[in-house]
Amino acid sequence: MERSTYYANVNRRQQETPTVAHSYRSGRPVPGLSYTQDGVPISDEQICEWLMEFLAGEGASYGYRKLTVLLRRRHRLQINKKKVYRLCKQMDVLRPQRKIKIKYPKRLANNRVITGSNQLWETDIKYGWLHGEQRFFFLMSIIDVFDRAIIAYHFGLTCEARHLVQITQEALMKRQRFDSSEMPVIRSDNGPQFISHRFEEACETFNLIHERIPPKTPNKNAHIESFHSILEAECYRRHEFETYSQAYEIVSQFIRDYNCVRIHGSIYDLSPYEYMDAVKLGTVTPKFIKV
Repeated sequence: MERSTYYANVNRRQQETPTVAHSYRSGRPVPGLSYTQDGVPISDEQICEWLMEFLAGEGASYGYRKLTVLLRRRHRLQINKKKVYRLCKQMDVLRPQRKIKIKYPKRLANNRVITGSNQLWETDIKYGWLHGEQRFFFLMSIIDVFDRAIIAYHFGLTCEARHLVQITQEALMKRQRFDSSEMPVIRSDNGPQFISHRFEEACETFNLIHERIPPKTPNKNAHIESFHSILEAECYRRHEFETYSQAYEIVSQFIRDYNCVRIHGSIYDLSPYEYMDAVKLGTVTPKFIKV
């Protein structure tokens, strides 16, 4: 008989006689025993007694996985953790699921109105390709949402949480924030570098507020995403990087030109550094930014 035909008949009989439906099972029946490595059958009742002895005599609050190890070692049983879990559940001796304590709770990105520099920074990672060496490189940068300047960046063949901490510290030093009472908010996505304990500890040390955007909402990180789009169109696509040193030189020069030379339509057709100077001198009206 085909398996599908067998289960179709079982299901039909269950529907026709609901009062005895419990007598039919879908799937293989529970054997009620296990075997030792020598082939000796051991009943489930005996296994349950051994489990209770382990729990009462060992003094350790073992879970079903470690109880499975004990049954295999001491009684040479051929048994898997799924059956031990089922037996422990029947005896109501399963340990409760441990609660994961979040040391650094997630702070979602809030709607803000940015009225000046050093109020909100955004950070993200951009990949690049070295054709000559057939491997990727990484650019992790921090942008100021108000003046659009790239404050600090990391360029390398690896990109880890320690690099993020380094450029964050560098950005705070460049903007002279360590002695300031008003610290910027730094916003990122949920990449492994940004959710790491190392970066969260650094934010606490630097007295920074770290916001993370919800998944699938790159618009919440729009300014750094815009910079990466410009970098892709005006730098990566115009060059075929053969070596790491060549890519480093070209990308670093592009970032310098981006900050000092390239004009932005959203800030009076000025470069980021020119816009910062103009705001300080009062020659332009600062543009408030809603994010």
